[in-house]
Amino acid sequence: MTRSLAWKLVLAFALVAFTSATLVSAFVRLTSADRLARLIIDQQRSRLEQALADYYRAHGSWDGVQGHWRTLLTQLEPGEVNPGGPAPFDFNPRDRRSLFGLADANGVLLVSPDRDWPPGTRLSRVQLRAGTPILVDGQQVGTLLVAARTPGLNAAETLFLQRTNRALLLATAGALVVALLVGALLARTLTRPLQALTSAAQKIAQGQLEQQVEVNSQDEIGELAAAFNRMSQEVARSHRVRRQMTADIAHDLRTPLTVIGGYVESMRDGVLQPTPERFAILYAEIERLQRLVGDLRMLSQADAGELPLNPQVIDPRQILERAAQVFQHRADQQQITLAVQAGAVLPPIRVDEARLMQVFDNLISNALRYTPPGGQITLGGQAAGGKVTLFVRDTGSGISAEELPFIFNRFHRGDPSRHSGTGESGLGLAIVRALVEAHQGRVWAESREGAGTTIWMEFPGAKT
Repeated sequence: MTRSLAWKLVLAFALVAFTSATLVSAFVRLTSADRLARLIIDQQRSRLEQALADYYRAHGSWDGVQGHWRTLLTQLEPGEVNPGGPAPFDFNPRDRRSLFGLADANGVLLVSPDRDWPPGTRLSRVQLRAGTPILVDGQQVGTLLVAARTPGLNAAETLFLQRTNRALLLATAGALVVALLVGALLARTLTRPLQALTSAAQKIAQGQLEQQVEVNSQDEIGELAAAFNRMSQEVARSHRVRRQMTADIAHDLRTPLTVIGGYVESMRDGVLQPTPERFAILYAEIERLQRLVGDLRMLSQADAGELPLNPQVIDPRQILERAAQVFQHRADQQQITLAVQAGAVLPPIRVDEARLMQVFDNLISNALRYTPPGGQITLGGQAAGGKVTLFVRDTGSGISAEELPFIFNRFHRGDPSRHSGTGESGLGLAIVRALVEAHQGRVWAESREGAGTTIWMEFPGAKT
């Protein structure tokens, strides 16, 4: 239990609060006694300074000050200085009589604050500078000296420090309790979404791929939850696509194999006679299998980055015109207009010409398949920003908005019935994307149902 993140957070908050409060309490406790004594001494020194100035003003010199020194110290009692108000401390001046001393204007010690300084000693400037000047009518007539040692505290002052220490102890305990409460609340806030993520991840590991967790914040944990949700959706989608692709491959392999197996079995049993026409059907089905296997091999090579390419610098317009010539006869048979619309001069691109012709073969074949008689297919190109964009546009049936994002997926067919009678394998656009991306390009589609489709391909311009 103590290994959980919640307990670690709570203990961390408690440790930080306890350490901080302890350090503050220790510092205050170690310095409060000295500071209290110094505060009392400073107050007494201010009063004694005024009393000595009044004495000098009244007598005109320091004569007899030694005999009146006890009387001057007695005047420091708070009750006599401030008879109308309460004394801040129960001060007994006899406890501090030996703390104060007096030197005249020449630095001769009149009253000693320290046993090492007997009366009559002439003090140095450094020693006098540590004292407090006594001024009468703007003239320094003496120096009030204070011993360096700190006096002990009386009962009232000790009681005051005890109460201060008790307050610090209560403050430390209060800070610790607040830290525990805040730590527990924060730990609960942080660990609840993490527990949800852990539970969802465990379900994914068990095969329940499409898991979603609730996103309740916009911080890093909220971003993690959102990223997990997107990952879960993508994993589930990829799993569905993989299962569908396996089914599609099995379907596309089974159909020609069934035809071939049926004909061979019938001819073996003598039900059918081997004729050139029947051998032509078998050969056509074999070619169909070879094309499918070749397409799958090409995609696997592209995925692994091992697709062999022979890039050369070529003129894009020449590729467009060549592709149009290859399909011109077929377009005429279907009563479809096939035209090239491109600028007279397009920047050269560095591509494998055979692979690019394969791209146009797939795109134009698709366009011819879905464009009705009387329609038009346009091959074109344009240049901007060091890029060359080629396109194939048709006036066919178009693609729905729901289907458009998936047309470059493998084995995707627009026909829900999935018939293979047309020879369509569903790999054509996947191959187009793989070949374009192998040339460091990108491909995308724009379409509107009933208004035709445009496939765009962007390639970097060749460096000359």
